[in-house]
Amino acid sequence: MRALVNSLAENRLHHAYLFSGTRGVGKTTVARILAKALNCETGVVAEPCGVCRACVAIDEGRFIDLMEVDAASRTKVDDTRELLENVQYSPTVGRFKVYLIDEVHMLSNHSFNALLKTLEEPPPHVKFLFATTDPQKLPVTVLSRCLQFNLRKLTAAEIAAQLTRICAAETIAAEADGLKAIARAAEGSMRDALSLLDQAIAFGGGRIEAAAVNSMLGNIDRGHVLRMLESLSRQDGSALLREVDQLDQAAPDYGAVLDDIAASLQRLAVLQLVRGRLDDDEAAVLGPLAERLSPEDVQLYYQIAINGRRDLAVARDPRVGFEMTLLRMLAFRPPADADGPRASVPQPAAVQSRATAPAAERTAAPPRSDPSLAAIPSPATSHESPVLRSGAANQSPSPAEVDWPALLQSLDLRGPARQLADHCDLKSRSGSAWQLVLPPDKEHLNTQQLRARVEAALKEHFGRELKVTITSGAPQRTTPAELRKANENERMRAAREAIETDPNVRALQTAFDATLEADSIRITK
Repeated sequence: MRALVNSLAENRLHHAYLFSGTRGVGKTTVARILAKALNCETGVVAEPCGVCRACVAIDEGRFIDLMEVDAASRTKVDDTRELLENVQYSPTVGRFKVYLIDEVHMLSNHSFNALLKTLEEPPPHVKFLFATTDPQKLPVTVLSRCLQFNLRKLTAAEIAAQLTRICAAETIAAEADGLKAIARAAEGSMRDALSLLDQAIAFGGGRIEAAAVNSMLGNIDRGHVLRMLESLSRQDGSALLREVDQLDQAAPDYGAVLDDIAASLQRLAVLQLVRGRLDDDEAAVLGPLAERLSPEDVQLYYQIAINGRRDLAVARDPRVGFEMTLLRMLAFRPPADADGPRASVPQPAAVQSRATAPAAERTAAPPRSDPSLAAIPSPATSHESPVLRSGAANQSPSPAEVDWPALLQSLDLRGPARQLADHCDLKSRSGSAWQLVLPPDKEHLNTQQLRARVEAALKEHFGRELKVTITSGAPQRTTPAELRKANENERMRAAREAIETDPNVRALQTAFDATLEADSIRITK
């Protein structure tokens, strides 16, 4: 507002002013103060006296030269023409004739056209004050003829400070946490904050208490959010769902709960990456969580929370959508960095057991009962394989000694990079230079980015610099992808044979003359 104050002080006045901003930030109030500044009996000043006849009359709504109109109820062009029909006449008692139009964006196009004629060539004694929550709806021809002032939202701290002053002046006992809750609920609107303050005083019997305010606003106990984040940090799904059961007894707004979770995750990220931004109480509460959750987890959980908030409306039941959002946080993990392993974060027991299982168990060779699979080599089963031992940096295995399928099981490769490595075979190895061969039909996977990820995984495994090149050609040995496909085929063959020979299945076929659809058989992993 510095430009407005300076223009009043220097008596350099514009004929039209536009005040925009969200609800309850003081657009109409500022416009009325400007009307007083223009017509104050002490002169055109930045601070009207507030005690002269003009200022008092404007405060009481009886100043004859201030025409205040709600455009939402007078949108027709006839209303605008009627309002402006006396614009050419001089003010009756004031210095300027002021037209204050609230929610001006509600006027019709014809009304704007009628108003534009006056805005183009306004009489010197006329000032227009416009207030709107949506300036984008005003024609550019009107906007270009106005001085525009955008009133920003008030911060929660500013609102809480003002509420504190009001309670002190009115001798109302108020807890700071209760006023902070009201300030957050107001979402930047001082008018909404005052309305909520009146409601909270009535609800609390003349006192502002945090518990009563949270109950009035429908806020949940923040302890629920902290305990759910605690369960996520421990990867404890049972405790997480037990907390949801306890939360459900309060019949909460699950969208608001996800908002609270996202807000807590944002403060966690601030605490982890920009220490010192939070107050001491906030840091003390979130400190233990900040130690247990990695920054990558916090970022991923925040993204899942806001996406789950968006998808909650299409869920069959709000609680189901909320639980699925939390389970998604439990299931997904940020990918490991190509330059090294991810920060140590507790893993679920099932994940740990898979991660520590011997490579031979995870890549078991298909049974030899099928003659068609006799030529497929089995992966190494010895735990002493140089590519699987820790400290392999000092080993120099030849290509024949390197079991490529077993090696891939110990590399941290996922997604397209793992797909590229699965279709390759180790062709040659000379010092730090590794050459892989890739079938021509998979050449589309051979991109610089994916090669770099394979190379980084090998560097991490062997603990030294390596250079990987991939050429197109026919692999001399079975690739990991072919080995896995053969294994799946054998498992499917065994599953079909087991079902076809099952006595219960045979009894159903005999009793109902049924036919077994072989293509419907599925094997679970």
